[in-house]
Amino acid sequence: MFGRDRLPADDAYELLSNDRRRETVATLLANTERELTLRELSERVATRETGVDPAPRTHRASVYNALHQTHLPKLQTLALIEYDRDRKLVRPRPAVRSLYRYIDTVACFGLSWAEYYRLLGIVSLLSVVVVLAEVPYVPGIDPLVLTSAALAVFALSTASQLAKTFRVMLSLRRN
Repeated sequence: MFGRDRLPADDAYELLSNDRRRETVATLLANTERELTLRELSERVATRETGVDPAPRTHRASVYNALHQTHLPKLQTLALIEYDRDRKLVRPRPAVRSLYRYIDTVACFGLSWAEYYRLLGIVSLLSVVVVLAEVPYVPGIDPLVLTSAALAVFALSTASQLAKTFRVMLSLRRN
């Protein structure tokens, strides 16, 4: 699919085993701009790590230093980014998109897509079972309508996920 731009799976897993590097890659994958300053990138990563916007100054400084000294040089060595140490500019390279498949992206409410689909499946199944079992105080909904609605939600969710993935891949291809 990506040919020579693909990072071997073992390298990808080793690279993404570090939380901060994983947040950095996820931030770069979500970035639609051509390049980020180290300050912008470190602020985004710090915000993702803490869940606070803006993240505390000491945390932002810690992220800035770790990115500059360790994580960005490693990503550059693997040809995943271009990092200008003097100008402090970071630009994702096309090869970084090969890591997208290893990052379980967030669907909604802080759930990963895998968690979202599991929850949707469980809720759908339980709803159909409750209706079929004719549980008291549950309105008599036709199980076929309920199942069709659940399948429609699955289809719309899948279309949404694919559209998001396509937009990310397209933005990375342009850069």
